[in-house]
Amino acid sequence: MKVGVPSEIKPNEHRVGLTPTAVREYVTHNHEVLVQSGAGNGAGYSDESWSSDAGSSYSGGAYHYYYSKPSA
Repeated sequence: MKVGVPSEIKPNEHRVGLTPTAVREYVTHNHEVLVQSGAGNGAGYSDESWSSDAGSSYSGGAYHYYYSKPSA
């Protein structure tokens, strides 16, 4: 399954859909997790915490999540 974690666009909203710990669990169970660059900034998670600690990949925009081809 492919899971996307987009950056929040609502003003003063600092929550994030998944923490790096939760992402690590998804990746451990063979799911692909894409985290939008800056998604965790308001909650105190840097882009590096998603990729190095959790094993996800990240991209620059939400377009990638909605229009990318599913992984095989």
